[in-house]
Amino acid sequence: MKRLQLQRWSSSVLAPRARTVNRLHQHIYGQRYQSTVSPVQARDDQTAAIFEDSTTQDEQLAQIVKDSHTRRSHLQYPSPPVEAAQQSAKLAALHARLYLPSRLPVQTLARALVDQTADPNPNFNNASLATLGHDLLSYYATEHLICTYPRLPLTVIFAAMYAYAGPKTLAAMAREWGVEMATLPGGEVDPGLLQFRRVEPGSEVETGSSRSARPYEHNKLWRKTVTSKVFYDDEFGDPLKGPGMSAGGVTTEQASAEFVRAVMGAIYLHAGRAAAKRFFEQHFLSRHLNISELFNFRAPARDLTRLCARESFERPVAKVISETGRHSRHPVFVVGIFSGQDKLGEGAGASLIEARERAAVAALKGWYLYSPLNVRVPSSMEEPSALPWKPVHVDLGEVIV
Repeated sequence: MKRLQLQRWSSSVLAPRARTVNRLHQHIYGQRYQSTVSPVQARDDQTAAIFEDSTTQDEQLAQIVKDSHTRRSHLQYPSPPVEAAQQSAKLAALHARLYLPSRLPVQTLARALVDQTADPNPNFNNASLATLGHDLLSYYATEHLICTYPRLPLTVIFAAMYAYAGPKTLAAMAREWGVEMATLPGGEVDPGLLQFRRVEPGSEVETGSSRSARPYEHNKLWRKTVTSKVFYDDEFGDPLKGPGMSAGGVTTEQASAEFVRAVMGAIYLHAGRAAAKRFFEQHFLSRHLNISELFNFRAPARDLTRLCARESFERPVAKVISETGRHSRHPVFVVGIFSGQDKLGEGAGASLIEARERAAVAALKGWYLYSPLNVRVPSSMEEPSALPWKPVHVDLGEVIV
């Protein structure tokens, strides 16, 4: 009796599952698969309606077949299709995390995540957006530094530019934003992942030493001066890279930097200048940078003497202000640099020479780090309620030795 009940239960439960598998084979392989299982005798009308009405099951099977074809079609693309951006949770989370303008669509943000090494088509990679973003970052960072510190030496400006908008800083920002990277680029990956083709192990990576040919560089008398950096190098003072030097891929740092630049360019195109400048102030100028640590003087006393001669000041003189423990193991001397009655700088050291050098460095930093009270940049004139423009004071810069 128990065996008879078990057979009835197995036939009533397993038969619908077998019928579903048969229909799946028929839809996928296009074969008329005839079931050998006897029809189920339903006990009531409700159960019979569930098993006999196969319209819902056919729709589900058709959807499964459609999804499988869609996944296979995505494999032929080097990057995710445009319509996949609206279904990516990672992309929506990144858009909200960065507090991007609502006018910036997620499709453009997805394009900013595709490097040109992953998809060579310029209509689907971030090359054009990164070029625009690179120019905007250089412009905003340069005007901020020159207008805020008009006396900075050019070498210090190059170092500050690299600290604000250099590739290492941009790569660190991409990590802070929570951007994840795809192992291999392709059409089937999530559009919210950074996609690029990694450089092969052992291949040469482009660095600052990979430069383009400069005029007269073959001459032995050629010297890399500050003027040559202005005319022939990039905004960071590094030599420009020549064409055709790519190793077939990029590093993680380079791909992350291109993504951040592309986001800046996308904001400018979709939301306008005000939104792009606000994004720069919130994500770049908000990072603390101690400008005074970027100086590196080789002969500060000589540079201070030349600076005073250029500005028609009296010749600087070092005077001992105070001292303690001259005949002990740890003496301390405090020396001040005076130009007439004005004290230019002060420094302390274990010897008179060390204290004089530190006082000269303090005097030079006090001159170069001058900043006006009301700082205005040229881009502020783009605002509708901008006041009339007043010329910004820009000093001659460092002393050319």
